[in-house]
Amino acid sequence: MVSAALLKTTEALASELTSPTSEPPHWSEFEWRIAKAVASMQGIASLLWGTIRWQSPASWRRFLEQQRDHILRRQHRISQLLELIDVAARREGIATMALKGAALHAAGVYQAGERPMADIDLLVRPSDQQAMLRLLEGLDYSITTTDWRHQALMPRIQGPHATLGEHADNPIRIELHTRIMEPLPIREVDITSFLLPRELHAGLNAYACAAALMMHLLLHAAGSMRSRALRLVQLHDIARLAARFSAADWEQLRTARLDAGLWWVAPPLILTARYYTGVIPHALLAQVESKCPWLLARLSRRHGLMALSWSNVRIEAFPGIEWARTPREALRFALSRIWPSRAALHDLEVYSKQNPRTAAIPWYGISHGARIVRWVFSRPPRVQSMLAIRAALEQDWDLK
Repeated sequence: MVSAALLKTTEALASELTSPTSEPPHWSEFEWRIAKAVASMQGIASLLWGTIRWQSPASWRRFLEQQRDHILRRQHRISQLLELIDVAARREGIATMALKGAALHAAGVYQAGERPMADIDLLVRPSDQQAMLRLLEGLDYSITTTDWRHQALMPRIQGPHATLGEHADNPIRIELHTRIMEPLPIREVDITSFLLPRELHAGLNAYACAAALMMHLLLHAAGSMRSRALRLVQLHDIARLAARFSAADWEQLRTARLDAGLWWVAPPLILTARYYTGVIPHALLAQVESKCPWLLARLSRRHGLMALSWSNVRIEAFPGIEWARTPREALRFALSRIWPSRAALHDLEVYSKQNPRTAAIPWYGISHGARIVRWVFSRPPRVQSMLAIRAALEQDWDLK
């Protein structure tokens, strides 16, 4: 029942975002509640507010309006924090880059209030990492976790977290990177050198070019597709930026020289083209797909948003194993899921402690052996997805 409602509402809202209709869907109260969870998980509530033409049900419209208001006010807080970081970095002689959402807003791809931003991503050279950490500590931030991807920092004084969607008062998380890379599924794809401008100055810097920003969006989407954690707003980012691309921008992307190659670019472009027709050049799609492993390209054509995003409520034993380029790589990935490293298990423990709401769903608190048994026999629900669904079902709702 839940999976069917997730599929129906996910595909309907994705279609509504790109091709708005004049009449609201004929959904049950349960499906409207699931739609709230989907809009939150996919990061599209505020975008829908500016797109949909129908005004009923009133409770749905109020939800979208509230989300837009929270995103607008949160964006103002993020802009103020970025200004403080820029001023302090200039003073300390630290060069940094504000990534993804911040860069899209700075480039005018989005207006304030349209796109949610859960955190601020910063890229610094390894030699500037400690100096930047001291700078952020001076802004009353402290390190909460350190992993292969980044160091995460949170304000020392935090307010309550919203249980569903965006909230203006949620603490602003900062993720500090020295590399931009993704394991696909286990071999690293590193694009850091392509993103950096030729000359970095103290303070906030922009991407080297529009193609560099697109490259980062594509890699982030590829990593999310691999882990079944994609959000529709990520495809929307790609489509919005693609609509501004010239032939020269596409050529710069197509001819980028990376150590790992561009075999991984096709899946996010294929999925974007599926939901946003006409924004990705057909010739480019054919070229990048020719470099993609056959099985991965085939499954990318078959899978929709439901299978690859947070709307997929079931935990898979080996999510994204199709991204392996060799049988040996597939075996290494499978073994990493069966016998995870101590660091991986520690990350799960830290996440569950920092998010006490996860205790409501028995997953992080059980042994890894018990998790494997549940993979095999029951396909258990994903904690993050179920928390959003529960929050949507528990909220007051009036279809009038």
